[in-house]
Amino acid sequence: MQCRPVCGACCIAPSISSPIPGMPHGKPVGIRCAQLTDDLRCALFGRSGRPAVCVALRPEPAMRGASREQALDWLAALEVATRP
Repeated sequence: MQCRPVCGACCIAPSISSPIPGMPHGKPVGIRCAQLTDDLRCALFGRSGRPAVCVALRPEPAMRGASREQALDWLAALEVATRP
């Protein structure tokens, strides 16, 4: 499954605990990643500096939802459900 164009939900909703260029302490939940471009694409996609969690994330129908807002909501709910 392909990512939704002009979305960026996976670069905003979840937290990322590993360092990201521009965010050496990771990314808090709900905060836009420093590597998310103005057109809502990952500047690190396909590059070696991309966090392993991002590389492993694969879009699926439930994650994508019917809209960007649904994708943000689904990822935010997953973040809450998997919080330690």
